[in-house]
Order: sequence, then structure tokens, then C-alpha cells
Amino acid sequence: MEATAKFKPNIEVVSDPEVLAQRSAEVFVADAHKAIGARGVFRVAVSGGHTPEHFFKLLGEMSQAGSLEWDKIELFWVDERIVDADSPWSNYKLAADTFLAKVSIPEENVHRIPTDYSDFKAAARCYEQTIREVFDLALGELPEFDLIVLGIGGDGHTGSLFPGSYAAFDTEDLACAVYVLDDYPNRITLTPPVLSAASHLIVLVSGEKKAEILKKILTSEPDEVRYPIHALWPVLDKITWLVDAAAAQSLRLYP
Repeated sequence: MEATAKFKPNIEVVSDPEVLAQRSAEVFVADAHKAIGARGVFRVAVSGGHTPEHFFKLLGEMSQAGSLEWDKIELFWVDERIVDADSPWSNYKLAADTFLAKVSIPEENVHRIPTDYSDFKAAARCYEQTIREVFDLALGELPEFDLIVLGIGGDGHTGSLFPGSYAAFDTEDLACAVYVLDDYPNRITLTPPVLSAASHLIVLVSGEKKAEILKKILTSEPDEVRYPIHALWPVLDKITWLVDAAAAQSLRLYP
């Protein structure tokens, strides 16, 4: 699929990681209120990694998040490593340790990606079935998340859509297995069509180490092989880029 950008990126630059976390939490709360007010439910998928950690902590601490109707929130994950749920590598564990135990979300509303399958494709199918049931999808329909929270890696990956991987081009599945070389854990990830169907996406980018890759992603011609996040370029108008000053330094957007 050829990615074409019809819109300019919506980039919001903030001063530091703490303000980035604050803005991320504010977006989460605002989108939750909007969705619950409109349809009585807020369906959100979050990512793991270092950047959203402060954001997650705020969700467990800030009064605005604490006052949310958590029983009307359905929580999913964008991707997960095939590790035990209590592993320090687990995206689920990061959320559990930072905010899940501090908010009143029912256990049945927390839809973690299953990682206790020896057959990774079966695990992906199980997660896909959960999504279909919660969203009440007919065959061929895509879920429309109210919010998806993404980040970018130093190689340009988002979720577990890695440069050159099959998952970055999977248009048939809602979730798929990702096989990683070397000693890193294999993964399960939502696919580009699911990400593209969301009502709103935010991409969190923090730190000087992300400055160069962010510049390449935002200034290069769309290339989904090299930068899988370019698969979202047709829906660029639905993406909010929340970037701290260190990550934005190569964009010449911050004084």
C-alpha cells in the first residue's frame, strides 16, 4: 500500500518529559470524557516503553483521571512481548505497576494480550477474538478505538511494527505475531488497519536520542518498509504528535 500524506503533521512541542506526561494524561482524560459522553464507553489501546511510564503514573495519581468512570473504560494494548505477565519486559506489567492498581477499572475491562501460548499465532488469534467480542464486530469490520497511544523506537518502529517486517504490511488480521531475531522476545501487535481506524492517535516522543529518527520520519517521503509508521500517513489528520523539546530539536520548531 502506498502511503500518501494529505495533511501536515499536528505537532505539539512541550518543554520536558514531565510536561509531556501531563499533556498525555490530559488527552487521555479528555478523550475518555468525550467517548463516554457520546456512547457510554471509552475504548483505548496503550503502548509500553520508557516514554509512557510517567504518563501512566499520572493516570494513577491525578484527580482528573481518578474521577473518570473507569467501569466504562475498556483497556487494550497496542503490542506485547511474549513474556510472562510479571516480567519486567511486559507492557502489561508496566501499566499494572503504575496505574491499574490505583484506579477502579474492573478486571474484566482489562484486555491484556495473552502471552501464555506456545503457538504465537494462536495467541494473536485469541487477542483478535477478544477485540471482536468487545467491539461486537461482524466479519470484515475493523474496531474503532477512541484513542491509541503510540511511541517510536530508535529504528522508526511503532507498536511492534518493525522496519521490513511482515506485520507492517498485514492487512488481513487485527493482531499478528512478530518474530524477532537475536535474543529479544517475540511479540504480538495490532496491525496498521486497526491503528488507522482509530478516532484519535497520539505519538509520544521524548529525549535527544529520538530527535534524528523523528526528523527522518516527518521529513522523508513515505516509506513503510523503512518507517512502518508511514502506514498511518493517509490518516495523519487524526494523529497528535506530543514531543518534548529534546526530541524536537532537529525540527527547528522549538526555540
